[in-house]
Amino acid sequence: MQAAPVRPITEVMAAASRPTALPSVSHALRAMESLLLSSGQRRARRNAWTAVLEDRRRAQDRVEAQHVLEAVSGRTSRAT
Repeated sequence: MQAAPVRPITEVMAAASRPTALPSVSHALRAMESLLLSSGQRRARRNAWTAVLEDRRRAQDRVEAQHVLEAVSGRTSRAT
């Protein structure tokens, strides 16, 4: 697993002062998950989700690279 990115203390303090309902919902979901799934199943599900996110990132990188290549191939060379 990758380490969580380090955020400046001002961001952490600002985030702590904002009331949000999402952490309580996510905590409740994780609690239900821990009751229903064994640790191996939880790890497998999280690994699968991490793989999905990585595939999405790679797909976005491919799209961006394709756009760059199309933009470069449309230009004419000034050296000739």
